[in-house]
Amino acid sequence: MSATPLEAQRGVSVAAPLPISPDAVAAFLAEHPGFLADRPDLFRALEPPRRVHGERLADHMAAMLAAERRRVRSLESEVEAAVTAGRAGHGLTLRVRLAVLALMRAADVTETVQEELPALLGIETCTLLAEKPDRRGVVKLPPGAVARLLGHGRDAVVRTVPTEVALLHQEAAPLVARDALARVPVWTGLPVLLALGARDPASLPARQTTATLAFLGRAVAAAMAR
Repeated sequence: MSATPLEAQRGVSVAAPLPISPDAVAAFLAEHPGFLADRPDLFRALEPPRRVHGERLADHMAAMLAAERRRVRSLESEVEAAVTAGRAGHGLTLRVRLAVLALMRAADVTETVQEELPALLGIETCTLLAEKPDRRGVVKLPPGAVARLLGHGRDAVVRTVPTEVALLHQEAAPLVARDALARVPVWTGLPVLLALGARDPASLPARQTTATLAFLGRAVAAAMAR
């Protein structure tokens, strides 16, 4: 380390750090045999030796290749998961568009939700629920249920482990392996919920879909306000 200008003016000498000798590095590694194994990223920065085979000798090149292959496999898994989620989310978006068209022409919104939307969305059941039902066919919820089920500040949620399925999905409850809940913001301000139940989890992807489901909830509210 070089002296600062002030130190130079005062005649203060600063000793440079002593280099670490190869023997010290070798001794450290001998005392800590798991050091490199616990830090596989170091293999990518080190220069590999010629391949050496023998009892209890580390094959540096093999370690480098193994570390790199693990990194590549991890990246491939992440990319594949993102692509799969994107395709599933896009498929649900298209189905929701069809559901909105059905709601636009619906004479009886509750009946359309229960009878037409399941087939259009590719799921088993679709139910309207409210804490104070004001029309036929809407299932009654206990006070505070909508806020409790959706969670604070959320308009939609996909649940990989559904709860209270008998209440939310009625007679279709035994078929539901995954469900989604969306707030229906009706003009009266009363808590209303749209519950979607699917036998196939892929029909309700857990990633990149909450905005689409929240839009469906708003579309149901708009249809109910006509």
